[in-house]
Parts: sequence; C-alpha cells; structure tokens
Amino acid sequence: MPHLLVALAARKEVLACLRSLGAPINADRPSPWETLEARRGVDVLETGVGPAQAAGAVARYLTRNPGVRVVNLGIAGALPGTRLNLLDVVLGRESIFGDLGVETDQGFQDIASLGFGDSPAQSRSAWAPDPGMAKALRPRATHFEAICTVSTCSGTDARAAALSARTGAVAEAMEGAAVAAVCARLGSPFIECRVISNTAGDRGRQRWMLSEALERLGRLCADVAQSLSDPHGD
Repeated sequence: MPHLLVALAARKEVLACLRSLGAPINADRPSPWETLEARRGVDVLETGVGPAQAAGAVARYLTRNPGVRVVNLGIAGALPGTRLNLLDVVLGRESIFGDLGVETDQGFQDIASLGFGDSPAQSRSAWAPDPGMAKALRPRATHFEAICTVSTCSGTDARAAALSARTGAVAEAMEGAAVAAVCARLGSPFIECRVISNTAGDRGRQRWMLSEALERLGRLCADVAQSLSDPHGD
C-alpha cells in the first residue's frame, strides 16, 4: 500500500524526480494520470498542467488509494516584492486560488467570498498544509510562505503585482490549490512545495534558470521521500 503520492504537472518534472529516486527512466512512462511506484511506498503521478488536470488526476488516484499523503511538487515563478531568489524552495504555508472568482469595477472577488467555498465558513479559497507534513519538510525549504494557483500565469508586471497584493503569496504555480481542494474533500493529508525557476511579470524581463531548477527539484523530491518515509510518523 503506498503511503506517499508525489504529484507533478509536467513530464520534465516527473523525469527529474524519477532520476533522483533511482526509478527506471522511460520517457513514455508514466503516462498522464497514471502512477509509477518510484520507491517502495512512494508513487509518482504526472497530472498534466493546470488546475483541472491536477484535480482530476489526484481525485482519480485517491479514490483508489484513500488516505494517502499527497505532496504537490514542481517549479514556480517568484512574484514581485518578495525575498525569493531563483532556485529557492518554497513550502506552502497556504495554497491559494489566485484567479478563481469575479473581476468587477470594484476589484476581484474570491469565489469562496461569494459563497462557493468548500464550506459556509470558508471565506477564502485557501488551504493550509497538513501540520505533520509541514513540520517534517520545513527544514528542507528556504521559505514557508503562501503559493497561489493560477489558470493564467503572470506575463505582465501589473498582473503579477496584483496577484501578490491580493493573495499575499510569494510565488505562482498552476496546480497546488486544486490538489489541496481535492485532498480536503477526500480526507488526505496535503502539502505543496516548489522550486523557484523564474521571475513572474513582464515576459521580456523575466529571469529563468529552468534546467537548474529541475535539477534542484529532483534533489528536493528525494529529500521529501526521505522525510516522509514513515507512513505513521510526522
């Protein structure tokens, strides 16, 4: 029985993690939405990019493997005005839907604030990580901050600044909050962890270290698997 699922969006992220875990490398496996046991008790899942793909893939997995702990790993972009450096590791203090809601003349309204959250008490579309997982992984991270999930990445300074100001997040990615929402519904412990591969904002002035970030992601995946190797411990 697996006790840890590592969910990643893109094939390059998956391959980096499989290498770090010593799993057989085959560019055709696993197929999207299919899992590969990379190490005893540790499954790797390629979800596909974006909230819908991630939610569907993880929900499908958890209906077959209820209660498994889930780590959403991947790369992310640093939002402006933060202390992040390229290749920093951000552990998600919250996973937030950054652009799920309504844009009006008065500003943006989060979908949960409109009454469509997981519960009537949820005023923001944000999920905290499992405390035990956060405690175990905190030493592996450079920062413990909020990460926002978007369907459209920030290609302008104005959008990046607005996301940062509205959500309080330091980085943007495209899957974490969707995976968190599924895990909350299905009762599985969850945490998000990201390596900063680029800066967000104006496309012409973004800075990237993609290959280095993928290499760092692989090492992080091995650290995560080691830190969470005990299915019953913190």
